[in-house]
Amino acid sequence: MKKKLIAGLVVAAFASSALAFEPFVIKDIRVEGLQRTEAGTVFNYLPVKVGDTMNDDKAAQAIKALFATGFFKNVRVEVDGGVLVLLIEERPAISAIDFSGLKAFDKEQLRKGLRDVGLAESRIFDRALVERAEQELKRQYLSQGYYGVQIQTTVTPLERNRVGINFTVEEGEIAKIKQINLVGVSAFGEKDLLKLFVLQTPGWLSWYTKNDQYSKQKLSGDLETLRSYYLDHGYLEFNVESTQVSISQDKRDIYITVNLVEGDKYTVSSVKLAGDLILPEADLVKLVKIHPGETYAREKLAETTKAIGEKYANEGYAFANINAAPELDKAKREAAFTIFIDPGRRVYVKHINITGNTTTRDEVIRRELRQMESAWYDGAKINKSRSRVDRLGFFDEVTLETPPVPGTTDQVDVNINVKEKPTGNLAIGAGFSSTEKLVLSGSIQKQNIFGSGNFVGVGVNTSRSNTVYSLSFTDPYYTIDGISRGFDLYHRKFDSTTLTALAPYGARSAGGGVRYGLPITDDDYVNFGVAIDSTELNITTASLKRYQDFVIKYGPRNSSLLGTLGWAKDTVDSRIYPTSGYVSRIGSELALPGGSLRYYKINLQGQYYYPLTKQFTLAFNGELGYANGMGGQDLPFFKNYYAGGIGSVRGYEGNSLGPMDATTQERIGGNRRFVFNSEFLVPMPGLGQDKSIRLGAFFDGGQVWGPGERMQMSDMRYSIGISAAWSSPVGPLKFSFGQPLRKQPEDKIQRLQFQMGTTF
Repeated sequence: MKKKLIAGLVVAAFASSALAFEPFVIKDIRVEGLQRTEAGTVFNYLPVKVGDTMNDDKAAQAIKALFATGFFKNVRVEVDGGVLVLLIEERPAISAIDFSGLKAFDKEQLRKGLRDVGLAESRIFDRALVERAEQELKRQYLSQGYYGVQIQTTVTPLERNRVGINFTVEEGEIAKIKQINLVGVSAFGEKDLLKLFVLQTPGWLSWYTKNDQYSKQKLSGDLETLRSYYLDHGYLEFNVESTQVSISQDKRDIYITVNLVEGDKYTVSSVKLAGDLILPEADLVKLVKIHPGETYAREKLAETTKAIGEKYANEGYAFANINAAPELDKAKREAAFTIFIDPGRRVYVKHINITGNTTTRDEVIRRELRQMESAWYDGAKINKSRSRVDRLGFFDEVTLETPPVPGTTDQVDVNINVKEKPTGNLAIGAGFSSTEKLVLSGSIQKQNIFGSGNFVGVGVNTSRSNTVYSLSFTDPYYTIDGISRGFDLYHRKFDSTTLTALAPYGARSAGGGVRYGLPITDDDYVNFGVAIDSTELNITTASLKRYQDFVIKYGPRNSSLLGTLGWAKDTVDSRIYPTSGYVSRIGSELALPGGSLRYYKINLQGQYYYPLTKQFTLAFNGELGYANGMGGQDLPFFKNYYAGGIGSVRGYEGNSLGPMDATTQERIGGNRRFVFNSEFLVPMPGLGQDKSIRLGAFFDGGQVWGPGERMQMSDMRYSIGISAAWSSPVGPLKFSFGQPLRKQPEDKIQRLQFQMGTTF
């Protein structure tokens, strides 16, 4: 039977009006040449069916439609006695994608990147996609500084119309920043300006920071830092004219050149307030941080507009517009600023909407809010509300928005969205300290049990000298006013024979109590409680005579009814990396009538963090403790104070300072303790904004005195040294190297001290 070939796609698209074949009615459709694709797939994309009249236009449409699927390499159409015959040559499928020469990347990571551009195993092979894949691979390498990378692609035909693709990579060396040049600098030292940059030439920490590898984003950030530095030092007309980034012929060295114009240095001639002030001008003037006669500083001007904006927000003007307009006198190099104030309308909060809390109850979040519904908008209260919700510790993320209510000009909603995190914690860990040696711990805690905000914890902590089993429960809102209530049960075992600095004795304690916390303000708390403690002493003939005498007088087993009372104020900006604020604490412990022992302890502590710059912080800590017996009784020796070690006076062995037994020369502790610490804290050089590691230079002092001894500064022990704190993946690590000052022959020195892991 004779077959007629219909014109191909290109011919059909540009054919004249003359028909290449006589139109006919399709009696059947036959597909030939398929290997992987089902015939039904072809019929699904085919724009004609049995019974249609076939002509040149429909033939062209059919060929275009099948080519558009991307499945086929060639398509021909023939006629066989009224049967439409489709002769199809399929594109090969990708059997495997492999790589050779990889070092910088994981194969699966690159396969994922190629999948995003359409190239993956089992997909149809397309030469254009392979070229795109090469470009994607080069992009990945260029982003990591491999500017000399060479990629060669090999496509290998396989049986059953498949292909294998192999990318052979010659990575070359990572290009490093060889030099950064600042052209046009005269007001400052070029080296000093380059210290502001994140991008640096190779240094001893470059292997970790990667800051010696060029990044367009990092360079943009560095230029903005440079601009801010000049503007904060009076150079109002500073401008970066151009930047050039070049690479050496061997693709290993990068050179960066920044051309800048410093301009003149300006001083402030006047600062005026204008607009509809509404609030007393005298109150607003107090918020102005920049004054006539000073060198212009953009940071101070920004602080001024921010403070004024916050002042209006606190008064309900949520959308106040504060702008500072300069007038330059170039001849005198002076700038006059007019701060224009448009307060807008005063608004109030209509609704507070909380979303994202699938476990935590709404009331747990709402009780932390200081902004109320139907009250005037208060920016300070809104910020405080967000901070208090975040400090709950139940959420990974807390976002707060204040959109206007549609159709109104004086109402906003407060939308709080939280992203919950698991609040249950099962921890089994180990730590090590230079004093306690190996510390094993385990705990089960639930901070937000049943979404109620309550805390339940069970803990086990064991060390060479101390073993603690504990159970605790806390309801932070026992009353609607925020009074907290908690319960504690514990069992402790202490053996001082494992600590070389202390006189030997053993003690086993068990007890429990109830405690309350009363918020005075958002930052002030008063706490009080009562507990029962039973302590059994293990005293042998090898123990000190004073310990033996205590047991003879009061017995080996003693019970105490303990009352606690304290106050704390905490304004520190961060628990992990504090830079500003202070903590003040007063705590007392009193053995009440009803127990076999009568004594009291009073402890005072103050911590203060003062930011010298954005990077440098001064930290101070002072502690004072006093204890004594009551009702004619002695202070129990196991309640004595000790000092020395990484928690008090570094450079001295833990618990090694204070009174000594005249016979055995062993430390027995005392009833008064004074410790102070001062430390200059800096971020780890080369880590940029990474706050996981912090270095310090410290000066410590402290001592313990016994009954009848005068507290004299001449008895104090001092030390200086360096420290490091690292929030490592396995827990916090503290390290110090201290050099004791004014040490005495009986002092036990331990210059290198460290502590890793957390204790319960």
